Amino acid sequence: MVLDLPFIWAALIAFAVLAYVVLDGFDLGIGILFPLFRAKQDRDVMMNSVAPVWDGNETWLVLGGGGLLAVFPLAYAVIMPALYMPIILMLLALIFRGVAFEYRWRTRRAEFLWDYAFNWGSTLAAFCQGIALGALVQGIKVENRAYAGGWWDWLTPFSIATGLALVIGYGLLGATWLVMKTEGALAEKARSISRIAAFGTIAAMGVFSLWTPFTRPLYLERWFHGPSAAFSVIVPVLVFLCLLVILRGLKRGPDHLPFLGALGLFVLGYAGIGISFYPYIVPHAVTIADAAAPDKSLGFLLAGAVVLIPLILAYTAYSYWVFRGKVTHEDGYH
Repeated sequence: MVLDLPFIWAALIAFAVLAYVVLDGFDLGIGILFPLFRAKQDRDVMMNSVAPVWDGNETWLVLGGGGLLAVFPLAYAVIMPALYMPIILMLLALIFRGVAFEYRWRTRRAEFLWDYAFNWGSTLAAFCQGIALGALVQGIKVENRAYAGGWWDWLTPFSIATGLALVIGYGLLGATWLVMKTEGALAEKARSISRIAAFGTIAAMGVFSLWTPFTRPLYLERWFHGPSAAFSVIVPVLVFLCLLVILRGLKRGPDHLPFLGALGLFVLGYAGIGISFYPYIVPHAVTIADAAAPDKSLGFLLAGAVVLIPLILAYTAYSYWVFRGKVTHEDGYH
């Protein structure tokens, strides 16, 4: 049997990006929600809740970006020039956020400055990720296997709206994470925020479900004609079920239920993007097969990925298992 190596690698990179979004999304959400919790003790607990795992979560970003360069060099060469600005801003924001995470615990006089850096770094990183996604969904102008657009093509009403929507979605992940990991007044406030963020996320998904098909004829064809049109019925039903799971968990528990429901919303949204894109890796311009490196290179890299990815999954699962349960103010981060 001949393996379809470009498809396998496309699936692996798609999985890595999804893993980054759902794992790093909630700790970015913690930073986004920081201004809503003014007490120092609450902020300490919020940071402690993600302290053991936040660094490892970003492994998937490295795997997705590095994998794209190694496996689909043409796609990397097209996407990067088109999205230089939002990607550079995202990386700078993640750097400020990471430095703030470490330095905040080393000072008292300047702690408020690092709180601002953590908040704005998280918010800007989420916003830029949304802008990059929106620009990619709208399509990138390609001529002769190279980016042919302008410097500001990424900045459109659609991409800005996508950035705002992702900030709301990450806020939902962060709030439901706090419901699951904290207790007392902090958890109760997170419940209230989770309800608002859940409806905000659902509203954003509804807006983009109606907006996206009209940005490109292929999306309209994919979602409302042919066999894939069935997903236009199935996905909204599943989204509604996820909302019910979130609301039920917030009202009756168990506390992990809202977080699982929020993850479900992101998985459904991501699946919708995948259905819209396939078989393109750069929508309407470059297919997965066209962008792939030679099969010998893909096979060589796959041999490493078969070992590396299970190891990453294993240590990620182990770290979450070790640090399971509720977090209190006494659980310090050093």
